[in-house]
This record gives sequence, C-alpha cells and structure tokens, in this order.
Amino acid sequence: MRVRVLGSAAGGGFPQWNCNCTNCYGVRSGKINARARTQSSIAVSVDDERWILFNASPDIRAQLESFPAIQPRGLRGTGIHAVVLVDSQIDHSTGLLMLREGCPFPVYTTEMVYQDLSTGFPIFEILKSWDGGIDHRLLAIDGQSFQVDGAERLRMTAIALSGKAPPYSPHRHDPHPGDNIGIFIEDTVDGSKLFYAPGLADVDARLLKIMDESDCVLVDGTFWQEDEMIVAGVGSKLAGEMGHLPQSGAGGMIEKLRLLDRQRKVLIHINNTNPILVEDSPQRAVLDKEGIEVSYDGMQIDLGRHAEEGDGARLAREAMAHA
Repeated sequence: MRVRVLGSAAGGGFPQWNCNCTNCYGVRSGKINARARTQSSIAVSVDDERWILFNASPDIRAQLESFPAIQPRGLRGTGIHAVVLVDSQIDHSTGLLMLREGCPFPVYTTEMVYQDLSTGFPIFEILKSWDGGIDHRLLAIDGQSFQVDGAERLRMTAIALSGKAPPYSPHRHDPHPGDNIGIFIEDTVDGSKLFYAPGLADVDARLLKIMDESDCVLVDGTFWQEDEMIVAGVGSKLAGEMGHLPQSGAGGMIEKLRLLDRQRKVLIHINNTNPILVEDSPQRAVLDKEGIEVSYDGMQIDLGRHAEEGDGARLAREAMAHA
C-alpha cells in the first residue's frame, strides 16, 4: 500500500490567508523553520495507477498538479479512481467542485454526510449539472467493510467517531453516528494496514484496538494544547469543543500513541497555530523523542510490499554510492 499526503494542514491551510499569528507571519517572512502546507487530504494506491482519494480539499487542484502519478492519462483522464469523504466539512469536501469536469465519478460517504452535502451545503445537487453529478455510494458504519470497484485489493471499514457536524448541517446540534468517521484500510495481498482519522475527539479502547492492529496510524494533529486558539489570540474555543484531541496534556494524543509500540505514528490536519509546525521547536522535539512524525505535503508512506521495495531501492543506491 502506498500513501501520498496531498495536504497536511487543517482548514485554512498554512499560512492561513487572513492570519498573522506567530506561525503564519513566521513562515511568510522566512523567520521560522517551517514549510507551507495545503488543507488535508491523502491518496492511497496499491498499483500506482488507480488512486483512492480520501477527502477533497479546496486546494485539490494544486495538490494534483504536484503529483504526476495522479495526472491525466491519455487526452483526458485522471488517476483518481474514487473519492471517500470522512465528513462533510468545507475543508474536506469543497474540492469536489474542482473535480466537476470528471463527473460522474464515485464518491463514498455515510448517510449523514450525504444529507449535509445535499441540503445544508448542497454540493451534490450543484454537481448534477455536470453529466448527472457524482455516483454516490453509501458507507455503512456497522463494521461492514467495503471495496471500490477496480481496486478490490483494498478492503476498507468506516469507523464512526464522536464529533460535531458542520455549522451548516441540518443536525448540527443533534449529533448522529456517521457525522465523522475514520477509515481502516487493509491491503488484502500483503496484509498492510492503515488507520486514517484526521479528526479525533478522543481515543477510547475500541479505537485503540483498531490502531494497534494497524501498521501506520495517520491521525489528528490539529492542536498542541487544549487552549491553543485562545493563547494564540485568534479564537475563543477549546480544542475539545472543536472535536480535536490535543497532543499535550493528560489523556492527550501523545499519551494515547505511547500505548502503541510497533506502529508508524504520523500526525495530519495540523492547525496553523500549532508549534509543531516549527521544525526546531521544543514541541517538535517532544514528538521526535516519542517517535511521532509530523506529515507534510508530498510525504509518501509505503507499507507492506511497497515498503520492502522502497528499502530495496534505498539499499541499492547506498551500495552504488560506496562502490
């Protein structure tokens, strides 16, 4: 299984267009050791030809232009085989509008996300004007796995997570299972497993078991601390109120990930205020010591057979360098 991080930032990207917090100002001016990031999305493939896109951010066009493997095949085409949405947030779904020329294409969502994107934020209705719009496929949240036609080697399971629906959702103040999900992905040939959850309000025993079964966990890295937005002077909400488990503090993401001992641990969906964006920050040093990585745009994660091939190529290069 090969994973490409198309975008690694939270909503608004980094730097955020209207923000001059310490991080955003620092990266614009070159005064901090950090790299710019687009809004979070990943692509997964087992053959480097058919890619499943997980979330479609507003930055999708730039992300696709930076990734040759997913660019047009023939006169017109794409390496995108299907799209899976983990929620109906603007920063995870607006990119569907940028993909309108490719309609109809399969989009997998839960019933709750389908309702949101057909009513409160009616992207699916808008796209009907392009060759009938998207080909919607319903995701079950009862533990039943699913496979994408033509990419059956990947077996996926939607995991219902706690959290809020977006502000425009008809049931914003009436949470339902399926408003937010994580995805457990298994390569049925080499057995490699990935757990992807860019938004996590908590990691309970059920989730910890799923993460422990994975070779790599690519999870919520939004905030370093619970009151980060307040401390940065750019907001009044706590991380928990926004549906995100901060890295630091009692019961935080660092403590949860410490319970995993063999998995590759990678943070994604990183807010522009988070000090871990600064590569030589004390907070980043804490993550390094814990063996926790911070994703970046263009990062490639190879699991199973792909990882072995990657190691082989690296060893061959090293041998040639010492010949």
